[in-house]
Amino acid sequence: MNRAYSGVNLAVLRGHNAALVLDLLRTAGDGGISRLELAERTGLTPQGVSKITARLREQGLVTDTGRRASTGGKPRTVLRLVPDAGYAVGLHLDRDELTAVLVDLAGTVVAERRSPLAFGAGGDAVVETAASEVEALLAGAGAEAGAEAGGGAGAGGGAGAGDADAGDPGHLDAQDPVHPEPPTPRVLGVGVALPGPLDHSSGVLHRVTGFPEWDGFPLRDALAARLGLPVVVDKDTNAAALGLTLAGCGDSFAYLHLGTGLGAGLVLGGAPYRGPRTGAGEFGHQVIQLDGPPCGCGNRGCIEALCLAAVAAGSFDEAARVLGEGAANMVGLLDIDLVLLGGRTVAAAEERFVEGVRAVLGERARRGGTAEVPVRSAPGAERAVVEGAAQLVLAPLFGRAHGHFPANRNDGNLS
Repeated sequence: MNRAYSGVNLAVLRGHNAALVLDLLRTAGDGGISRLELAERTGLTPQGVSKITARLREQGLVTDTGRRASTGGKPRTVLRLVPDAGYAVGLHLDRDELTAVLVDLAGTVVAERRSPLAFGAGGDAVVETAASEVEALLAGAGAEAGAEAGGGAGAGGGAGAGDADAGDPGHLDAQDPVHPEPPTPRVLGVGVALPGPLDHSSGVLHRVTGFPEWDGFPLRDALAARLGLPVVVDKDTNAAALGLTLAGCGDSFAYLHLGTGLGAGLVLGGAPYRGPRTGAGEFGHQVIQLDGPPCGCGNRGCIEALCLAAVAAGSFDEAARVLGEGAANMVGLLDIDLVLLGGRTVAAAEERFVEGVRAVLGERARRGGTAEVPVRSAPGAERAVVEGAAQLVLAPLFGRAHGHFPANRNDGNLS
């Protein structure tokens, strides 16, 4: 066994192995993947893979999708993930708008709602609005929340969290009888993305810029109590970074989100980087102009204040230049490989922002200050945050709570 897994108990390994298999089935798409290929790519024994896939089939998560011709021996049975075996809700709470999506296990958006939001109305009012929108979303899609599903991939940490077979919904043990779930669509939980600062581990907000009344509000617990579903809370930029990582955007990039505010989601070493207090990525509040215009955070000359002032004046080119200076500082500090831009303000003048930020990075590189890295609009930028919010719930089911696997995926042959 790889030393990276030494000291990990049997239950955790079994749960992690199931998550490895599920993730390979997810990435294989409709084309599916055979048990032999699963064994080769995970390092598990064929017998171990067979035991895992048998349990997943009984739970309705996996199904046969035909046979594939073999170069020798009998044709191989191909398996695929059943996308509608479970769902997650993604919620993006912006300062003036709420977006809610229902996403299946494959990450496909199957329903969406948008509505105005008065974020300044405070925690209790926003929780009620958000809960009503989620209920309307689920009612329109005909989805239901199941007790068994709720304890699976949602807020509890997902695969490898310490429960027997934690990577499987229902935490089935290998020796337990298997009880197939009913075919009713199951909602695994709700992922909420919103402006920070906040503590993603407790779901408690801190002093959100411009909204001091949110300081200390237990958003996760309040919304979970209202909906009766597991809830995960994270900053909007972190949620987007997770979703973009799972979409294959790379192992080292910054996602810069310019909407009603400005922040960054960081992906370092293949995983979203939040910092020990969820404080990483407070990009908008770095001061680049001493004695500049006041910012809502209390400082002066912050990138956010300068960018939004330029946008309000109709000067997207100036906003892009300011954003580029901050991006160049980040590239020089972190040595990242890619800058992705998103958010509704960027979407309003996408090409000008991409070209403007790219020009600043190029000029810095020519002067030897930073590396010249690509600048692009984030794929699916319009829904990057809300789809990433749904992935806060789904990713642990596939062993991707942190957005990546260890470099060596072989964790032994336990199933």
